[in-house]
Amino acid sequence: MKVLVTGGLGFIGSHVVDRLIREGIETVIVDNLSGASGSFYRNPSALLYPYDIRDETLGEVFSREKPDVVIHLAAQIDVRESQRNPLFDANVNIVGTLNVLRMCEAHQVEKIVYASSAAVYGNPEYLSIDEKHPLNPESCYGVSKSVPESYIRMFASMHGLKYTILRLANVYGPRQSSHGEAGVVSIFLDRIKQGKELVIYGDGEQTRDFVYVEDVAEAFVNAACTDDNTDNQIINISCGVATSINTIVQMINGITGRESQTIYEQDRPGDILHSYLNNRKANELLSWSPHHHLHQGLEKTIAARLTIGSAVDH
Repeated sequence: MKVLVTGGLGFIGSHVVDRLIREGIETVIVDNLSGASGSFYRNPSALLYPYDIRDETLGEVFSREKPDVVIHLAAQIDVRESQRNPLFDANVNIVGTLNVLRMCEAHQVEKIVYASSAAVYGNPEYLSIDEKHPLNPESCYGVSKSVPESYIRMFASMHGLKYTILRLANVYGPRQSSHGEAGVVSIFLDRIKQGKELVIYGDGEQTRDFVYVEDVAEAFVNAACTDDNTDNQIINISCGVATSINTIVQMINGITGRESQTIYEQDRPGDILHSYLNNRKANELLSWSPHHHLHQGLEKTIAARLTIGSAVDH
């Protein structure tokens, strides 16, 4: 079995590649080296093609490597950037995914595993959010992650391409840039390292669902390697627990032994107050549940981030 990982040098992608290599799966990376932090983590056991998913030259990789499965993680991930530059956001996330799908169809790829986002749900109508929740994205990023889901389902119907769509909660862990989507843990740790105060927008009681990156990587590998159960399914990947931003700060302070100064500023328009995802389907179909509770995941993230810094973050 051979797996091609787009965005395989990035935060989540590099952990997925590490997991594939540990499982003895032949792995190929496509990454255009344009990550938010300008630095990358590469597993030397994976072959790297420094290509852009939007380029026609992507076909050369598919023709040469003939992957069985594609794990598609390459994306524009900065929510604020998506609002400032929606054309670029759509070009990478929608047009780029379409090009990947074209290559899958042309080169007889069996399955694609797509990294979607909780952002596709928008402001929740009910909690916890399951996969049947209406899609009502409230950012250009949410739209650009949602639209490829429809294209993927269409390619499955027209060309027989199997798929699994994973909608991710707020992923955190080592190698995460302090830019982009859901980077509050990384942002806080960067500011602590720099001796700066922590900035919270609103009263800090807004809640999110935080899931550790190594657990997320396991879900992607399970989806790529599991037959039948996960084919043509949309699955939430989350801890299924709501945690406030204030609680995150308290836990970080407890682990680091530092009392970080915290500043509260006006909440940002459009910010969702409360959100957490139902992960029951992941447990049933992927045999997956998160191994790391939040405190344990934060301990591992802090140990990496505050000792080696951000030299390999992406």
